[in-house]
Amino acid sequence: MATRIDKEACRAAYNLVRDDGSVVIWVTFKYDGATIVPGDQGAEYGDFIQQCTDDVRLFAFVRFTTGDAMSKRSKFALITWIGENVSGLQRAKTGTDKTLVKEVVQNFAKEFVISDRKELEEDFIKNELKKAGGANYDAQTE
Repeated sequence: MATRIDKEACRAAYNLVRDDGSVVIWVTFKYDGATIVPGDQGAEYGDFIQQCTDDVRLFAFVRFTTGDAMSKRSKFALITWIGENVSGLQRAKTGTDKTLVKEVVQNFAKEFVISDRKELEEDFIKNELKKAGGANYDAQTE
């Protein structure tokens, strides 16, 4: 059975993270049978990491505040989490299903496909976003 996505519900969750006035900085998109739907959401990145267990696959849209002394700005990441205990068939389908998620989640600075919890660390993600972000005036003091 082909995977579908609930575009309306997922777009509402996506827009909540994009809204600078919102306290929500992350949302997950998970599988409900053969349909991708919004999952949990939250204001603390650590709460998102707790969603990434060894037996699940999910997509996440996360807002990070990055920048330097000259300017602070929001940067967005699209994270695909595939737990270690996810079957090979489900792993393969996750790659093709991501195209459905990208129909909704269209604006992000960097995309990550992660199976190792160490790569979920906030500092790792922020450093990768900083590299992708262009000018870095903090480099003068490093």
